[in-house]
Amino acid sequence: MEIESLEALSDHLDRRAPLRGLRLQRLDLTGWAGRFAECDDVTGLVVLGGVVPPDVSRVLQGRGAVVFPGLADAPVDPWRGLYGPEDLYAGLEHGYAATPDARAYAWFLDSTSRTDAYATLVRAIHDDSVTDELDEFVEGRNVVGVMGGHALHRGSAAYAGAARLGHALAEAGHLVATGGGPGAMEAANLGALCTDAATLAAALGRLAPGPSFRDDLTGWARLALEVRRDLLHLSTGRRSDELAATARSLGIPTWFYGHEPPNVFCDVIAKYFSNAIREDGLLARSTGGIVVLPGAAGTVQEVFQAATPLYYATGDAPLAPLVLVDEQHWTDVVPVWPALQALAAGRPMEGALHLVEGVDEVAPLITGLAT
Repeated sequence: MEIESLEALSDHLDRRAPLRGLRLQRLDLTGWAGRFAECDDVTGLVVLGGVVPPDVSRVLQGRGAVVFPGLADAPVDPWRGLYGPEDLYAGLEHGYAATPDARAYAWFLDSTSRTDAYATLVRAIHDDSVTDELDEFVEGRNVVGVMGGHALHRGSAAYAGAARLGHALAEAGHLVATGGGPGAMEAANLGALCTDAATLAAALGRLAPGPSFRDDLTGWARLALEVRRDLLHLSTGRRSDELAATARSLGIPTWFYGHEPPNVFCDVIAKYFSNAIREDGLLARSTGGIVVLPGAAGTVQEVFQAATPLYYATGDAPLAPLVLVDEQHWTDVVPVWPALQALAAGRPMEGALHLVEGVDEVAPLITGLAT
């Protein structure tokens, strides 16, 4: 059982409920030594992060509890779970290099930390905490994944199309999930954040003349944060730190591709160190379907990762649709569609594959299949 608030902990102790198997996550236990000293048995209690003063630690560990303290010399809090855009871009006024996102990426790239057992443990705990909170966040939601290339410029027609797609999916009640990066991913998250077409058009207009992340990452992120703040102000009743079921989009990026910065238009960001966990998690959670916009090698890899469980699917249960957008791209430029059709022949997978010409065809298709 996980306890994540002092109120819940106090209630548990008042009821003298068993402590074995209890997990205390990110709590400030200052002043709690006396309460724990009153407990008959703390064996099997595990404290994960938070603030654990010496007197509390002595009581707990001396009586059989396990205490994992906060890790002060790591650039991330491994117990924290999900992020908001403001968390990753804190300190951007001093340049991107000063942000937690940049510092975590630099730490990940450092050759000593990548092979150090302590750093490996920190990354594993961090990613597990993200997964734990992500599972709670998506529970009960119809998640539609949107895949696409990171290179789309904000002023392009393709970027605007991806934004319209994200908006249409969110308006239909789907939670829009992307890889959380720039380009098509950012566009889909932006569209989901906007609650009407006029607001989306205005946001696209503001973003179009800005720099690319490759030319000026700090300026790229600063402009996007300004647009985000204005959008949230206009969207009454929504808060940037809210993790409720009213959230419309999710980003799942990775520091493995840290040269692609996270976009700020997600309601929630689940950022991982492990790209393998991140990719599998994004695809597995897209229970409402996966939409693939034009892309190159990375997008092609995601297509076949999504196709593999469809290929091996058996039984009569309906399969989540896999929708490829842009017939010429996926048939001639990068001929993925013929390969998918060959794999699907005679299998349940056939009914899950769809190829459409434009983004405006996607939301009606996905929504119609879900009803």
